[in-house]
Amino acid sequence: MNVISKRTLIKFYEQHPQAKSALEVWHSDARKAIWRCPDNIKKIYASASFLADNRVIFNIKGNDYRLIVHIDYPRKIVRVKFVGTHAQYDKIDAKDI
Repeated sequence: MNVISKRTLIKFYEQHPQAKSALEVWHSDARKAIWRCPDNIKKIYASASFLADNRVIFNIKGNDYRLIVHIDYPRKIVRVKFVGTHAQYDKIDAKDI
């Protein structure tokens, strides 16, 4: 998959260094993956949550952080929409971000 934008992940883990390893692993896994549907993701990320409009919420580092992406399955594009602490996630609407 083509992940857009790694820069968002980097910017976040520069502020939260303890998230770096987990986000780098997720990014590497996503780049290598071929996700054709939510079931493909669920096999690897059992705790992933799925929203309308092909949005997926990943728990990062034991649910300390949340990552929201939009996936264009036919084009193999993953767009990072949000990465934040659990507290930051609680303040947003994951459907609208």
